Amino acid sequence: MQAIATPLPVDRYAKCIEVSRRIRWDIDRDVIRGRTFDLSQKFLPDSLSLVEQLPFLSEGERRLFGQVQGRTYANMFGLVERFIGAKVLELSRGHALGDQSAVEALVRFADEELKHQELFRRIEALVARGMPDGYRFVPQPNDVALFVLVRSTWAVIALTCHIELFSQSHYRQSIDSDPDLSPLYKDVFFFHWKEESQHAILDELEWRREDERISAESRNRGVDDLIALVAGIDELLQVQAAADTRYFIDIAGRTFDEHEAAAIGATMLRAYRWQYIGSGVTNTRFAKVLGEFVTDEQGKRIESALAPLLAA
Repeated sequence: MQAIATPLPVDRYAKCIEVSRRIRWDIDRDVIRGRTFDLSQKFLPDSLSLVEQLPFLSEGERRLFGQVQGRTYANMFGLVERFIGAKVLELSRGHALGDQSAVEALVRFADEELKHQELFRRIEALVARGMPDGYRFVPQPNDVALFVLVRSTWAVIALTCHIELFSQSHYRQSIDSDPDLSPLYKDVFFFHWKEESQHAILDELEWRREDERISAESRNRGVDDLIALVAGIDELLQVQAAADTRYFIDIAGRTFDEHEAAAIGATMLRAYRWQYIGSGVTNTRFAKVLGEFVTDEQGKRIESALAPLLAA
């Protein structure tokens, strides 16, 4: 007997359209507003940069450490939105001859991701005007997108949901509540958060739709793909953390001894693993949805793969 497909929650797609129209913002008019970055101000909250784990840094060095990470933080979102936008356009085609609310919601999602990519390119250009030369953002967006998009749709949507949920929690729990952050940097992630909150809803809708469509065998392959994607992200984070550590040490204006330099590098990587992996996989909403889809054995495989990264 053929299973009856669960009807699409059309009202939720329509609600995302309504909110998207209402909160639509413009990069120049609403976000940048002719401003530049003041490097006497912080970019990332200490709870994300983990700078408090480096007690030997001066106040200015602590601020610089967070600014280097904050520059990469913006670039990292520009990077992931390249493959997210491509995948969302692909998902929209699956609705093309069906519910048009789903099509419009996903097309708006992709359009907003294109705008976010432009925003983060603009932010990098503004930051580069004030910070010393030598910074390198190592990963290439198209190379990363090609690595991600060959994986199963189930795994790619899972990764996307993970990213957009942690971006929400970072803003609500850390960025919004820190009064010492650069107002411009804070506004970037305020406006980003407004649209990403709808994207996270659409991620979950599409993930559920895909999970209902596939076989148990395909889902098992999806779990393997998700583990591979997280491992690939960690490799990327190791490379960028090393580059950012070198940059910070080069521009800090003083010499660090061997133990201090090692601590800076270890903290940089630990912060990146927390920002881009740990804070997502421990997100309550992500854990709940993933737990609905996977078996106990699959869940243990995921936990085993994550354990060394979270422990580090």
